Amino acid sequence: MINTASVINIPFLNLREGLNELVEGGTRYFHIDLMDGHYVPNLCYPMELIRELKDAYPQIIMDIHVMVEEPITYVERLKNAGADYVSFHTDSTSFVRRTINEIHKAGMKAGVVINPSQPVDHIKPYAKYVDMVLMMAVEPGFSGQPFLDGTMERLEELTILRRQCENPFIISVDGGVDREKCIACQKLGIDMIVGTRHNIFCQPEGIREACKRFEAEFGEDIIKN
Repeated sequence: MINTASVINIPFLNLREGLNELVEGGTRYFHIDLMDGHYVPNLCYPMELIRELKDAYPQIIMDIHVMVEEPITYVERLKNAGADYVSFHTDSTSFVRRTINEIHKAGMKAGVVINPSQPVDHIKPYAKYVDMVLMMAVEPGFSGQPFLDGTMERLEELTILRRQCENPFIISVDGGVDREKCIACQKLGIDMIVGTRHNIFCQPEGIREACKRFEAEFGEDIIKN
């Protein structure tokens, strides 16, 4: 599995130090939350940070989770900022297919997000066209929440949908994923874990060593290939 480390978990005053530890620990993806204060009741990260991160760490894949209203209006700016993956919430726009198409036209990978209150099969009309599906294991908008009951069953349902539509999109899971849940996700065939305080940050060994531990336990095959 891939660790896409959620940089929102690094204290602002320690941001550069924490980012360096992620890279030194073998992290190859940064998960960056973009919030507008409307779709979710929180604000997070200006667009300029994505550009600065891509300039400072060009080898890192920028995995952007867009929690905004009308995400299509952000596509061009995300392209210019250096985003690689852009995942948005299907209930944030009336034009899901158009938004997917615009992300692809801009040269980026497109993803859709499933909230805890949404049925998994609501993405069925889009499943053939996306590169990633992000399953929220918590309510979007705030870090540090516990993993919601029923998420593993929903992830299993998503893996079945992936097989049915014959599109090998990445399945990512975000929120409260500790080591025990990582093991369960690996057994299901989940591709990506959003690294949070439950598995990377706030661990006793520190960020660098927590990343190395994740790679040794869950990321070995990906690294070898």
